[in-house]
Amino acid sequence: MFVLRKIYCRVFQKAFRAALPLLPYRKPKLLHSVREIPGVCRKWDVDSVMLVTDAGIRSMGLTEFLEKTLEENGISCCVYDRTVANPTIWNVEEARELYLEHGAQAIIAFGGGSSMDCAKAAGARIVKPNQSISQMKGLLKVHKRLPLLIAVPTTAGTGSETTLAAVITDSERHYKYPINDFSLIPLYAVLDYHETTGLPKHITATTGMDALTHAVEAYIGGSTTKETRAMAEEAVRLIHQYLKTAYDDGQNKAARKGMLKAAYCAGVAFTKSYVGYVHAVAHSLGGQYGTPHGLANAVLLPIVLRMYGSYCEKKLARLARNSGVVDEALGDAETAALFIDWIQEMNDSMGIPRRLAGIEQSDIRTMAKHADKEGNPLYPVPKLMNRKELEEIYYAVKE
Repeated sequence: MFVLRKIYCRVFQKAFRAALPLLPYRKPKLLHSVREIPGVCRKWDVDSVMLVTDAGIRSMGLTEFLEKTLEENGISCCVYDRTVANPTIWNVEEARELYLEHGAQAIIAFGGGSSMDCAKAAGARIVKPNQSISQMKGLLKVHKRLPLLIAVPTTAGTGSETTLAAVITDSERHYKYPINDFSLIPLYAVLDYHETTGLPKHITATTGMDALTHAVEAYIGGSTTKETRAMAEEAVRLIHQYLKTAYDDGQNKAARKGMLKAAYCAGVAFTKSYVGYVHAVAHSLGGQYGTPHGLANAVLLPIVLRMYGSYCEKKLARLARNSGVVDEALGDAETAALFIDWIQEMNDSMGIPRRLAGIEQSDIRTMAKHADKEGNPLYPVPKLMNRKELEEIYYAVKE
């Protein structure tokens, strides 16, 4: 990367870091059972809601208890269940139309990050009817308060129940981009472990590694705070303790609770401290090929950390020690290497591949351009990379 561009990126990031205490970050109010949702609706004088989920989750019967609970409490509910793995502008517009047709007053996002992203973006379009989704991409373009938004994560990984981001795909341009605004943070998050016990193993694995990616990228970046470092360390500690157990035994109560908390802590960490090139590249793969976000992050994380090399060793070593992943008295370089090895071992033990199939060499330049645009200057990464340098990541992950 050219020297002047490096200076610009670092100045931008330092300015954003200095502004952190002045920005209106907030955490959602936590609930621990979907049984509490009708009470929230009554508090807000809401008697009609839209439930945003996906067909797979609904076909598994995971929304039945919530739908029944709402009905028993006299709350009308329409269901948008056509959200795809990387939610599109079309999904957002369909959900918005259903909300308006039904006369809904609130939105319940039920599922993984895709359902939550769709719900957030639909809420933004509801309050900003004259502003398109593409006009909202980037930082602070929404401004207005969304309808009451309640997030119910059924995966333990995305952390979307606590973040200010919604990531949407323009399916015509094969382009995936984030919308970031404080108004997108859900007002309530329901951390009910019962909603995660039915997860397939591969979803448990990839969303768990997604949470790990959030925590690691937030921790090794240049915009951390005492709170975000503590949250990232707690997230990694919990993932180290519980992810493999949750994968092996999906009904394990302690493991499911631990992973929900881990995802939440990681979400708090990266909402303030941001992520890095793992996410930028993963988003470009999702936009181009529909690659599931958690899978892309899981495969990319050890590869990108090794590319950062000495630029992240000190922080990575501290994270490894403070989270209990590495307890040997070793130097930073050795400790960081062991931490990366642990990440790869976790992937391998849960059947996550080391490479991603289907990447076309002819697409790499365009995807790297999108990743460069997303990551620079916003993401406070340990080592700055330009488009040409980012291309190396795609070649490293290409099958």
